[in-house]
Amino acid sequence: MATEAAKLEAAPKAESDTPKKKGKLLYIVIALLLVGGGVGGWLAFKPSAAVAAAGAGAEKPAGPRSPALYYKFDPAFVVNFGGEGNARYLQVMVEAMTRDAPVLELIKNNEPAVRNDLVLLFSSQDSATLLSPAGKEKLRAATLEAVRKVIGAEGGDGKLVESVYFTSFVIQ
Repeated sequence: MATEAAKLEAAPKAESDTPKKKGKLLYIVIALLLVGGGVGGWLAFKPSAAVAAAGAGAEKPAGPRSPALYYKFDPAFVVNFGGEGNARYLQVMVEAMTRDAPVLELIKNNEPAVRNDLVLLFSSQDSATLLSPAGKEKLRAATLEAVRKVIGAEGGDGKLVESVYFTSFVIQ
Protein backbone atom coordinates (compact mmCIF):
# COMPACT_ATOMS: atom_id res chain seq x y z
CA MET A 1 0.00 0.00 0.00
CA ALA A 2 2.87 2.26 0.62
CA THR A 3 3.73 2.00 -2.99
CA GLU A 4 0.18 2.90 -3.97
CA ALA A 5 0.25 5.95 -1.71
CA ALA A 6 3.53 7.02 -3.24
CA LYS A 7 2.01 6.64 -6.69
CA LEU A 8 -1.01 8.73 -5.71
CA GLU A 9 1.17 11.48 -4.30
CA ALA A 10 3.39 11.46 -7.38
CA ALA A 11 0.48 11.51 -9.82
CA PRO A 12 -0.98 14.89 -8.74
CA LYS A 13 2.45 16.53 -8.95
CA ALA A 14 2.91 15.31 -12.51
CA GLU A 15 -0.50 16.66 -13.53
CA SER A 16 0.19 20.02 -11.89
CA ASP A 17 3.51 20.36 -13.80
CA THR A 18 1.88 19.69 -17.19
CA PRO A 19 -0.29 22.86 -17.31
CA LYS A 20 2.74 24.95 -16.35
CA LYS A 21 4.74 23.38 -19.17
CA LYS A 22 1.84 23.89 -21.61
CA GLY A 23 1.48 27.50 -20.51
CA LYS A 24 5.18 28.17 -21.03
CA LEU A 25 5.03 26.46 -24.42
CA LEU A 26 2.02 28.60 -25.37
CA TYR A 27 3.90 31.79 -24.41
CA ILE A 28 6.91 30.68 -26.44
CA VAL A 29 4.75 29.95 -29.52
CA ILE A 30 2.98 33.32 -29.22
CA ALA A 31 6.30 35.13 -28.82
CA LEU A 32 7.72 33.37 -31.88
CA LEU A 33 4.62 34.26 -33.92
CA LEU A 34 4.83 37.91 -32.91
CA VAL A 35 8.53 38.13 -33.66
CA GLY A 36 8.05 36.31 -37.00
CA GLY A 37 5.15 38.57 -37.93
CA GLY A 38 7.16 41.66 -37.07
CA VAL A 39 10.13 40.54 -39.14
CA GLY A 40 7.84 39.56 -42.03
CA GLY A 41 6.08 42.93 -41.92
CA TRP A 42 9.38 44.78 -41.83
CA LEU A 43 10.66 42.82 -44.84
CA ALA A 44 7.44 43.36 -46.74
CA PHE A 45 7.27 47.12 -46.27
CA LYS A 46 10.91 48.21 -46.34
CA PRO A 47 12.28 49.36 -49.70
CA SER A 48 14.33 46.65 -51.29
CA ALA A 49 18.03 47.18 -51.79
CA ALA A 50 17.65 46.85 -55.56
CA VAL A 51 15.02 49.57 -55.72
CA ALA A 52 17.03 51.84 -53.44
CA ALA A 53 20.20 51.31 -55.49
CA ALA A 54 18.35 51.91 -58.77
CA GLY A 55 16.73 55.03 -57.37
CA ALA A 56 20.09 56.54 -56.46
CA GLY A 57 21.21 56.96 -60.08
CA ALA A 58 17.87 56.99 -61.86
CA GLU A 59 15.71 59.96 -62.69
CA LYS A 60 12.69 60.68 -60.58
CA PRO A 61 9.49 59.16 -61.95
CA ALA A 62 7.63 61.47 -64.28
CA GLY A 63 4.65 63.29 -62.90
CA PRO A 64 1.27 63.31 -64.57
CA ARG A 65 1.43 63.34 -68.33
CA SER A 66 0.51 66.43 -70.28
CA PRO A 67 -3.01 66.47 -71.65
CA ALA A 68 -3.54 64.98 -75.08
CA LEU A 69 -3.84 67.45 -77.97
CA TYR A 70 -5.77 66.35 -81.04
CA TYR A 71 -5.75 67.61 -84.60
CA LYS A 72 -8.71 66.68 -86.76
CA PHE A 73 -8.03 66.47 -90.49
CA ASP A 74 -11.12 68.11 -91.93
CA PRO A 75 -12.74 67.35 -94.35
CA ALA A 76 -12.72 63.55 -94.31
CA PHE A 77 -10.46 61.70 -96.70
CA VAL A 78 -12.39 60.24 -99.63
CA VAL A 79 -10.44 58.05 -102.04
CA ASN A 80 -11.16 55.38 -104.58
CA PHE A 81 -9.02 52.30 -104.41
CA GLY A 82 -8.50 49.13 -106.36
CA GLY A 83 -9.02 45.54 -105.58
CA GLU A 84 -11.11 42.70 -106.87
CA GLY A 85 -14.45 43.62 -108.38
CA ASN A 86 -16.02 47.04 -108.73
CA ALA A 87 -14.30 50.28 -107.91
CA ARG A 88 -14.48 51.02 -104.21
CA TYR A 89 -14.49 54.20 -102.19
CA LEU A 90 -13.08 54.81 -98.76
CA GLN A 91 -14.15 57.67 -96.54
CA VAL A 92 -12.15 58.03 -93.35
CA MET A 93 -11.91 60.71 -90.67
CA VAL A 94 -8.45 60.91 -89.10
CA GLU A 95 -7.31 62.62 -85.91
CA ALA A 96 -3.68 62.85 -84.79
CA MET A 97 -2.75 62.93 -81.11
CA THR A 98 0.28 64.52 -79.47
CA ARG A 99 1.08 66.02 -76.09
CA ASP A 100 3.46 68.62 -77.52
CA ALA A 101 2.00 71.96 -78.65
CA PRO A 102 4.82 72.76 -81.13
CA VAL A 103 4.26 69.39 -82.83
CA LEU A 104 0.54 70.14 -83.03
CA GLU A 105 1.42 73.41 -84.79
CA LEU A 106 3.67 71.50 -87.20
CA ILE A 107 0.79 69.18 -88.04
CA LYS A 108 -1.51 72.16 -88.67
CA ASN A 109 1.05 74.06 -90.73
CA ASN A 110 1.92 71.03 -92.84
CA GLU A 111 -1.56 69.64 -93.33
CA PRO A 112 -1.33 69.73 -97.16
CA ALA A 113 1.79 67.53 -97.12
CA VAL A 114 0.24 65.14 -94.60
CA ARG A 115 -3.03 64.97 -96.57
CA ASN A 116 -1.10 64.24 -99.77
CA ASP A 117 0.78 61.33 -98.22
CA LEU A 118 -2.39 59.96 -96.61
CA VAL A 119 -4.40 60.15 -99.85
CA LEU A 120 -1.65 58.19 -101.59
CA LEU A 121 -1.58 55.66 -98.75
CA PHE A 122 -5.35 55.21 -98.58
CA SER A 123 -5.78 54.91 -102.34
CA SER A 124 -3.17 52.13 -102.53
CA GLN A 125 -5.13 49.83 -100.21
CA ASP A 126 -6.85 46.56 -101.07
CA SER A 127 -10.54 46.28 -100.22
CA ALA A 128 -10.24 42.74 -98.85
CA THR A 129 -7.57 43.85 -96.40
CA LEU A 130 -9.57 46.83 -95.14
CA LEU A 131 -12.61 44.71 -94.33
CA SER A 132 -10.80 42.93 -91.48
CA PRO A 133 -10.01 44.53 -88.11
CA ALA A 134 -6.36 43.52 -88.52
CA GLY A 135 -6.26 45.29 -91.89
CA LYS A 136 -7.69 48.47 -90.39
CA GLU A 137 -5.16 48.36 -87.56
CA LYS A 138 -2.32 47.86 -90.08
CA LEU A 139 -3.58 50.89 -92.02
CA ARG A 140 -3.77 52.93 -88.80
CA ALA A 141 -0.12 52.07 -88.04
CA ALA A 142 0.91 53.04 -91.59
CA THR A 143 -1.06 56.29 -91.22
CA LEU A 144 0.81 57.10 -88.01
CA GLU A 145 4.14 56.47 -89.73
CA ALA A 146 3.16 58.71 -92.66
CA VAL A 147 2.28 61.58 -90.29
CA ARG A 148 5.49 61.07 -88.32
CA LYS A 149 7.52 61.10 -91.54
CA VAL A 150 6.17 64.50 -92.60
CA ILE A 151 6.69 65.99 -89.12
CA GLY A 152 10.24 64.62 -89.04
CA ALA A 153 10.98 66.05 -92.49
CA GLU A 154 9.84 69.48 -91.26
CA GLY A 155 12.28 69.46 -88.33
CA GLY A 156 9.97 68.17 -85.63
CA ASP A 157 10.24 65.00 -83.60
CA GLY A 158 7.88 62.60 -85.35
CA LYS A 159 7.81 60.28 -82.34
CA LEU A 160 5.94 62.99 -80.43
CA VAL A 161 2.93 62.19 -82.62
CA GLU A 162 1.77 59.43 -80.31
CA SER A 163 -1.17 58.06 -82.22
CA VAL A 164 -3.71 58.52 -84.96
CA TYR A 165 -7.34 57.55 -84.70
CA PHE A 166 -9.94 56.72 -87.31
CA THR A 167 -13.07 58.44 -86.02
CA SER A 168 -15.10 57.36 -89.04
CA PHE A 169 -14.36 54.55 -91.51
CA VAL A 170 -16.71 53.83 -94.42
CA ILE A 171 -16.10 51.55 -97.39
CA GLN A 172 -18.54 51.50 -100.34
